[in-house]
Amino acid sequence: MSHTPIDLRSDTVTLPTPAMREAMMAAELGDDTVGEDPTVNRLEARMAEMFGMEAAVYACSGTQSNQMGVWSHCTAGDEMLIEKLSHIGSYEGGAPAVLSGVSVRTIEGEFGRLDVEHLEGILRPIDEHFSPTRVLSLENSTNLGGGRTYPLDQLQRVGAWAHEHGLKVHLDGARLFNACVARGYTPADVGRYVDTISVCFSKGLGCPMGSVLVGSQEVVTRARRARKLFGGALRQAGIVAGAALYAIDHHIDRLAEDHEHARLFAAEIDHIDGISADPESVETNLVFFELDPKCGAAHTLQSRLGENGVRLYSVGQHRLRACTHLNASREDVLKAAEIMREVVRQLPADVDGAVHNGYP
Repeated sequence: MSHTPIDLRSDTVTLPTPAMREAMMAAELGDDTVGEDPTVNRLEARMAEMFGMEAAVYACSGTQSNQMGVWSHCTAGDEMLIEKLSHIGSYEGGAPAVLSGVSVRTIEGEFGRLDVEHLEGILRPIDEHFSPTRVLSLENSTNLGGGRTYPLDQLQRVGAWAHEHGLKVHLDGARLFNACVARGYTPADVGRYVDTISVCFSKGLGCPMGSVLVGSQEVVTRARRARKLFGGALRQAGIVAGAALYAIDHHIDRLAEDHEHARLFAAEIDHIDGISADPESVETNLVFFELDPKCGAAHTLQSRLGENGVRLYSVGQHRLRACTHLNASREDVLKAAEIMREVVRQLPADVDGAVHNGYP
């Protein structure tokens, strides 16, 4: 097609704004591997202060910062607990086992979230037959859980339970700023109840790359060692850290627009015969919806939409996901819904239920 596609696959497709590019060009640079990049140092100090933590370390990606957290809390042979839909278990290539020698035990929660009721009785006795459980990992906001967020009191309960049982709490906060905006709490509010948090800059904040891990000085020192082992130590990283500093000042509050657009999109497509969406369940910028089996498979709808200029992902046999972001306007989501209405109307039944995609 000749026009620019409406890309709702993920907020990772966002491009730096002109102002962000200017901030990147103006960033002071140095060698970050030896701690001499002033822009990276400012970013790390800013993030540590924002989350009420002692220190922070810049990383290349959210997967890397998550795994730096795992490595820093555990030794080979340990076990970590995760909700069964979590990104660490679904989309990080088995990294806890590969990089840290840590096994993962999954727990079924609700919409990707865990509460104390899901955790009672889950811990095994201290015995040579069992891997020692060291970490409980949470995700806020959730991905496969539907973009749901944790109420602060739930985070407090779960964090207290973990600490009472001698576990560290790691939070995968790839879209934590979305949760903060949706719930009205601050990063420091969240930081009170967990030990480490990974935060991604390349999703809703619109940066080209980057993440940080925040925590105690001791843990962050270990995490720097992990970063080096994982090949993530950078040199003049201030160019991309400058983008993150700009985003912190200019792109957090505007996440509310993405949430509004997601609810609008869900409301529009919910009126399409053959599509089931629940606008009331949309808390952040992710919209999960179901395709009636009589209309065929989700991947077929994904393909047909792509041919008509709308990109999104199938994440199940009859389930799809759309993600709003700063490069998708209100007009874009309305147009995407209009195109979907016409495509679904013409969609032939397709018994092939293969899942072709899933995405962070």
